[in-house]
Amino acid sequence: MNPAIVMYAKTTCPYCHAAERLLKERGVSRIDMILIDEQPQRRPEMIDRSGGRTTVPQIFIGGRHVGGCDDLYELDAAGGLAPLLAANTEPRAEAEASAEAEAKPEPEARRRNPDGR
Repeated sequence: MNPAIVMYAKTTCPYCHAAERLLKERGVSRIDMILIDEQPQRRPEMIDRSGGRTTVPQIFIGGRHVGGCDDLYELDAAGGLAPLLAANTEPRAEAEASAEAEAKPEPEARRRNPDGR
């Protein structure tokens, strides 16, 4: 699953790491991380996009502001995260993943006859 996810974060923020972990547990393979401790010039952008919030993480899925880590976990607990991720999945990325899975050769053990030949 590859939804368009942007997360403003800091490298040492435990809430940022927890939010990233939850998204990965839900099948997200790509998150566009904007690390405001490494790119402080992006902080005003985060504040503007999030409606004035100054804490990290600030998470956007498909352009929609989800909020911070607690908001993400609340959305997941209420059953709203999975549909939001599904609605914002990039179809090309899923098609590429399917093609990649089909192109993988079968393990040698599966190609053998049941009697081991």
